Amino acid sequence: MNWSEFFAMKGYGFYVWGSYGMALLIFIIEIALVRHKRTITLQELRMLRDAEKEE
Repeated sequence: MNWSEFFAMKGYGFYVWGSYGMALLIFIIEIALVRHKRTITLQELRMLRDAEKEE
């Protein structure tokens, strides 16, 4: 068995590797969105804390 046969997977390689690729893309997007939301939430909490200190 050589590498090209492994990646072709008897004709189903496109679907298998495409599925892995889509799953990886979704994981990367999810991680980016969670990090972005965390940053926004921390900024909002800092603003609330600073507003309470001014009162």
